[in-house]
Amino acid sequence: MKRIVILGSTGSIGKSALSVIAQHPERFTVAGLTAGNNVSLLAEQIEIFRPRVVAVSSEKALKDLKKATGGHAAPEIRCGIEGICSVAALPDADIVLSAIMGAAGLLPTLAAIGTGRTVALANKETVVMAGEIALAEARKSGATLLPVDSEHSAVFQCMAGYGKESVGRILLTASGGPFLGKTAAELEHVTQEDALRHPTWSMGRKITIDSATLMNKGLEVVEAHYLFGFPAERIGVLVHPQSIVHSLVEFVDGSCIAQLSRPDMRSPIAYALSWPERLENIVEPLPWNRMQELTFLTPDTGTFPCLALAYDAAKAGGTMPPVLNAANEIAVEAFLGGIVGFTGIPAIIKQVMDSHTVLPADTIESVLDVDRWAREKARALVQRG
Repeated sequence: MKRIVILGSTGSIGKSALSVIAQHPERFTVAGLTAGNNVSLLAEQIEIFRPRVVAVSSEKALKDLKKATGGHAAPEIRCGIEGICSVAALPDADIVLSAIMGAAGLLPTLAAIGTGRTVALANKETVVMAGEIALAEARKSGATLLPVDSEHSAVFQCMAGYGKESVGRILLTASGGPFLGKTAAELEHVTQEDALRHPTWSMGRKITIDSATLMNKGLEVVEAHYLFGFPAERIGVLVHPQSIVHSLVEFVDGSCIAQLSRPDMRSPIAYALSWPERLENIVEPLPWNRMQELTFLTPDTGTFPCLALAYDAAKAGGTMPPVLNAANEIAVEAFLGGIVGFTGIPAIIKQVMDSHTVLPADTIESVLDVDRWAREKARALVQRG
């Protein structure tokens, strides 16, 4: 029986993970949960899964949750970043699933890595912001990092049994989002509703916008660079609208191995939780006799410059990736708030990156400092219009 902690249990990944756990109660039990402010859903999850300890992000959420779960069966409830980090580091957990969205997941994920346990990594921002620090901490503590993003899980599966010397390059696939085939001029007039209408994946608002701009794929390029140890030049991106092939590994002899499945996050989540085994009946098998085509296209980085900006950040290294991530979070927030247009997102990111002088990202303090700087710079650009 594996004891699971889920960081970000009320988000899309957290909910999918709990559905996998509910499907296999003989294999998993929930030791701890953390959430932001979605107290009503967290209370429902507590009622079903009975974790020993939970944590929420604010004092108000703490009060509301205590009220919602009052009684002798209520778990211990902790609060704030310290409380969330303490749940991430629970000594009796076997696996910590890091699914908090954005930079907010950095410190809790590092706390989990520091315990030396298995960390199922769905929070790509930890690796984008502090990849070298996270990997060094994993080596020091003995933690095992298992990728949960569908693309990195696919690469991990395809590389199983092969050394880096056998690999020519990694090819990450992208759906292309809702604006595949649009021109730059057409993107000037898209709305929030348009951008949130993803054709294949069901995700949270921020990551859905990242998919529409191709920044999500850019962040995944940076993540793959750190996780698998390949330079950005050997990590390619293919637009694959069907979202069936989740990534490919091209070997030095010219052969390829790809991982295919329905576009359902329960598949990579289940693989990370059960690794090195596989669980039965997680998603339906593909209908091979009804699939007419699998198409692959070169991404248009002229129309979608966020992907090119991410490659620039990966090549620059040091503090540029956390600057990229911070500027993007502020720009997307401004777009969702109706303050800037869709094409304003890459414009803000580029201006922040152009203003930054790369420094070593060798301490968590330096990463957090540059994260704060980039957010302040991006907010000033948003206000300036």
